Amino acid sequence: MRALLTGAVLSGAMLTSAACAAQDDVPADLASRLVVNGQSMPVRAVEKSPLPGIYEVQLESGQTLYSDGEGKYLLVGDLYHNDDGNMVNLTEQKQQQHRVELLKQVPDEETVVFRPAGEVKAVVNVFTDTTCPYCRKFHEEVPELNKRGIEVRYLAFPRAGMEGEGARELSRVWCSDNRSEAMTAAKKGKKLKGTASCETPIEKQFALGKQMAIQGTPALILPDGRMIPGYVPVDRLTSMLGLDN
Repeated sequence: MRALLTGAVLSGAMLTSAACAAQDDVPADLASRLVVNGQSMPVRAVEKSPLPGIYEVQLESGQTLYSDGEGKYLLVGDLYHNDDGNMVNLTEQKQQQHRVELLKQVPDEETVVFRPAGEVKAVVNVFTDTTCPYCRKFHEEVPELNKRGIEVRYLAFPRAGMEGEGARELSRVWCSDNRSEAMTAAKKGKKLKGTASCETPIEKQFALGKQMAIQGTPALILPDGRMIPGYVPVDRLTSMLGLDN
């Protein structure tokens, strides 16, 4: 609720600016006006928000902020809609939709998939690093998740960046003849043989994770776009997916 409280104390100057700003179209030069300490903000997109004269600014880092039409007043935080006493996080809703659309563009052949033998009831995308202790703990429970009809679709997110050992090991997984076996071996702490000599999507998926504002692993993306940072036990994850009945 910190963002909600922040919104409640918006300066009168920002509200005045909002009332005077054009409400129909996004100002063409708004992105170029967003300069902080002499540096242009890494803006990915600017769109209208539900507030008249206030615009939603989406950064390359995955962060969302709000600006008046001149880029003079900025609000960092989530925007809520008070719908008859029910607080709806509009910022998170938008981010969830964006994550779903981004993941639709990643083909299965660029991931490491652990699929149930029977009916697939839900698919969870997981950004992972084989050197991450909690990623290893999560992976130990993948067989149980599969038994419950939950497909696990791994994407790479080397925590130490593309120059770290995690990135090299993930590349060896993706270059293996059997990626699922290699992933399991790596998560058990076994050294994979061979070198990462093939072309992999590791760097592209790392950039995708950063675009979603992922900061650590494991990071789970549920089918509706909700992001769950960190390890989640089987029973809790099953419940979050609505499969506990």
